[in-house]
Formats: sequence, structure tokens, C-alpha cells
Amino acid sequence: MWFHDRLPYNGFVQRSPRASGDGLNVFLDFLRWWVPWEPSVTAVVAFAGAAWLYWRGARRSPAGAPRSRQLLFWLGLFTIYLSLHTHLDYYAEHEFFVNRLQQFGLQHLGPFLVVLAYPGVVLRRGLPLSWRVRWLRPLARSTPVRRIAGFFLNPWIASLLFVGVMLFWLWPSVLFYAMLDWRLYRVMNWSMVVAGLLYWWLILDHRPKPPARLSPGMRVLVEMLVMVPLIVAGAYITFTTVDLYPIYSLCGRAFNGITPATDQYLGGLILWIPGAGMSVLAAIIAFGHWLRLDAKGRLPRNRRQRELIRARNAAAMRQSAGPDAFAGSTEKTV
Repeated sequence: MWFHDRLPYNGFVQRSPRASGDGLNVFLDFLRWWVPWEPSVTAVVAFAGAAWLYWRGARRSPAGAPRSRQLLFWLGLFTIYLSLHTHLDYYAEHEFFVNRLQQFGLQHLGPFLVVLAYPGVVLRRGLPLSWRVRWLRPLARSTPVRRIAGFFLNPWIASLLFVGVMLFWLWPSVLFYAMLDWRLYRVMNWSMVVAGLLYWWLILDHRPKPPARLSPGMRVLVEMLVMVPLIVAGAYITFTTVDLYPIYSLCGRAFNGITPATDQYLGGLILWIPGAGMSVLAAIIAFGHWLRLDAKGRLPRNRRQRELIRARNAAAMRQSAGPDAFAGSTEKTV
């Protein structure tokens, strides 16, 4: 709602409270932005736990967490929190293009920055040593955990989840019910985060295979393949004349000046251009890792070299299915 800077009062022109206290109002609006629209204890615990572990691990292992990586991690965690647990949630429930911005932060930008920081070792070292020895190590080596991690970290499963989760929640009837049911809405948001973390871990892994699950060339190819459905879905939503998401008009829109057609057009563009742009950036980073590994002679040239690398990385392969290897390792592989 807009207010005039001056309001008539008893024949005189009196400055409104908003005009006289602009600085205070701006500050209060800023604080109000960080109040969650739908508070979640799960979100608070998850973000607080991740922040505490990384802060503690970075202090205990500064060599594994240079300032550039720390910046990437905190920016990624901030992006996910901003998209998931602030007043942005209100606008995402009332405008389709804001919902696309939110999902872009949850599935693309936020997880991308977190994984690019390679926080696996730092997070692990944030745990007390007794916890790592008594609980984490046996859990990571247990058969159920290894099978579950091996399934979801399978390159093709993770890639299909990344695309499938995005397209599933974009389906008009599915999104309709997600906007009406807060439980389904939270499942949607968290599934985007998890799918993004799993997928970017595969693409941005800077190690050779093994211990990485994809070879450097396959990372580039997979990223190019995943980009295609993003472009197709974004282009269709952008140019279709059908109102695909009438739920936003039924629930009431946050911005009166934006028509349903414009809202849908902007949402399609956000899915199309920034989404494809992130894929191109990831492919460039993966290609850079490929060149770097090749220049250092760490890529196998023949079967004998592949077997030698597998033997040298046997220990890393045993850990690659567990939580320790999530988002890669900061340690160099010989």
C-alpha cells in the first residue's frame, strides 16, 4: 500500500508519520523482512546446525577452508535461508514469478554455492572427535547407509531427480495443491534443496574418477543434457497464452500492477534464462576441472592406469558413499 508524503489535517498540511520517520520505517521494514512467513523449527535447527558445524570446522581446519570457500559457503547458506525461511515466502505464495525466484535460489544458486565451497571435510571436522569416532564413522560404513547413499548419489538417479523434481512441482495441478497445503509446500521446497545439493555435488566435483562418481568429460555432457528440459519448460511457460497457474489469482496477488499473463511470462523467463545460465556456468567449471586434471596427468590414459588409480583411491572409494564425501573432498588425490 502506498502512502502520500503529506496528508491534510485541520486545514493544514501535516507530514505523515512515514515521511517524518523514513529511516526508522526502512529499518523496521528490513527487520520485518527476516520474520518467517511460516516459521519452521526444522529449518531453524538445520541452518543453525550447518552454520555451527562449518564455523567450528573452519576454525579447526583453516587449511581446508580458505576465505574464498568460506565466502561461497556462507553466501550459499544465506541464499537458501532467504528463499526458505523469510518473508519472501509470502510473495512466493502469491506471485508465480517470485515462486520461480525462490525455487531458483533453493535448487540452483544456493546449493551451487554451497557445493562449490566443498564443505564436506570442514563439516565433518566440526563434529567433536568422539562423535566422529563413535557415531559418524560406524554410521557411514553401515550397509543401509551405504546402499541409500549409493542409490541417491548414482549420477543418473541424481540427474533425473534434479530435473524430475523441478518439472513435477511445475505441473499446474501439483503446484495448485502445493499452494493450498502447507505440508506439501514444505515438501516441495525441501525436495528442491536436496535435489540441488545431490546434483551439483556430481557436476562440481573437482576430482578424477575414481573417487569421483563421474569422469570430467561426463560431467560436462550431463550438464548439457540437463539444460535442455530447463530451456524447453521455460520457453513453453513464457510463450503460452494459457493461464497455467490460476491458483495465484484465487489466493490473491501481492502486486496489483502485475497481470496473470505478465506474472507467468516473468516466471518462465526466470526458469529459462537464469536456470540455463547456471547450467552453462557449471559446464564451464567442469570443463576447467577437466583441463586442470589433464594438465597434471591425473586422468587415466589406458586400462592399466585406471586400475592403478582405482587401487590408490580404494580408501576414498570406501568413503564416497557416506556423508564424509558429500560435496567432494578438499584433500588432494595422488
